[in-house]
Amino acid sequence: MSKIDMENLGFSERFVVEADFYKNLYVGRVASQYKNMYKVITEAGELAAEIFGKFRFEVKTLSDFPAVGDFVMLDRNENISGNAIIRHILPRKSAFIRKAAGTSEDEQVVASNIDTVFICMSLNNDFNIRRLERYLSVAWSSQAIPVIVLTKADLCVDLAEKLSEVDTVSCGVDVLVTSSLSDDSVLSIEKYLDKGRTVAFIGSSGVGKSTLINRLVGKNVLETKKIRHDDKGRHTTTRRELIALPGLGAVIDTPGMRELGIESADMSKAFADIDELSRKCKFQDCTHTSEPACAVRKAINDGMVSADRFANYLKLQKEAKYERLNSKQIETEKFNAMFTGVGGMKNARKFSKEKNKKHF
Repeated sequence: MSKIDMENLGFSERFVVEADFYKNLYVGRVASQYKNMYKVITEAGELAAEIFGKFRFEVKTLSDFPAVGDFVMLDRNENISGNAIIRHILPRKSAFIRKAAGTSEDEQVVASNIDTVFICMSLNNDFNIRRLERYLSVAWSSQAIPVIVLTKADLCVDLAEKLSEVDTVSCGVDVLVTSSLSDDSVLSIEKYLDKGRTVAFIGSSGVGKSTLINRLVGKNVLETKKIRHDDKGRHTTTRRELIALPGLGAVIDTPGMRELGIESADMSKAFADIDELSRKCKFQDCTHTSEPACAVRKAINDGMVSADRFANYLKLQKEAKYERLNSKQIETEKFNAMFTGVGGMKNARKFSKEKNKKHF
């Protein structure tokens, strides 16, 4: 059996150096996860793996566990004597992170060690500029390069109008227009693939991520379903999966995410236009609400920046600020914001006490 080219899978010099610290262990890359089991690709082939018991008790957050795309160190690289044991995770060079479902502050690594994030959005009723801004904010903070992929162009009746909308928020990000009826769709994506590179497809359910990957691979490796009659996507992909492309690196498919909780965000890049304008404001701490000589408010009044985009900017900025705080800390932040003009929380408490005294 021929060896798997780990270099093609992204095992670059930086990971080689890290792996050298762990003697008598073997390197592998996590391809998929199901509950507590992992499918890992090694030089000798694919094998099932699980976490070392001590490792499980040492991790502090969900993001400390292995994720699809991680390079890990194993006690073996062959399917002998049971499952392989994951002993260590090599430091990630990038990670697309979302707020974990059902938790207040934990985070989930959607895909790691990626070079390009394809943010997929269909040109039908899934089209949502405000959601695209949210995805771009998280993508930029992942340390990977985002690319916007607009799918289902054959179902769009106002393509020029939608492209114009995307242009107002893309801020220099490449925009690809694809159609299930055109072979050019795959060609436009292939130029981002290369040996040693990893790309991840992110987006809502039913936008065509799996279809694009199947066409890249050249066969139906991923299940696809047509969009529902109400134009909402179906959850076809149920878990993240890394697929090797001979000589072209690897692709990662992810489950649909209509809602994306922000755990971290790079607002300066996703909202580069507003960030640039902020530097021209008269005051460095300008809130862009009522201060004189505010460049952002002027741009909104002049029609250079839409009011909706600015409102979403404030919303995401606030969400990212509160993301890691517990309920008590969030309440404190809200009180401080409410009473900024009178000295913050300290004066708020004083005000509350004096108000209560009047009732006795």
